Amino acid sequence: MVLLNLIVLVFSLALGVAGYHWLVGIPRLVDCVYAAAMIMGGMGPVGDPIPNDAGKWFASFYALYSGVGLLASVGLLLAPLLHRIMHRLHLESSAERD
Repeated sequence: MVLLNLIVLVFSLALGVAGYHWLVGIPRLVDCVYAAAMIMGGMGPVGDPIPNDAGKWFASFYALYSGVGLLASVGLLLAPLLHRIMHRLHLESSAERD
């Protein structure tokens, strides 16, 4: 599960870097990584306002994608732990009751 989350994280960061470089127009790679990482981490946008409409569309959808991706990855990482806790507390799921 951790490896899958790491792959998704790297893919998402690469997607953000590419979008910030080609659609938003940020010329330096390190600035693209910084902008994408800040959005992915939930810190919000950084830098100057986005000058073009394509960049604004990209930034909007990338922020939504990153928020949902963060929630999904945390859920995938915590699912085995929560499942183990439920077994320790002898809680049963609705499928096990039937």
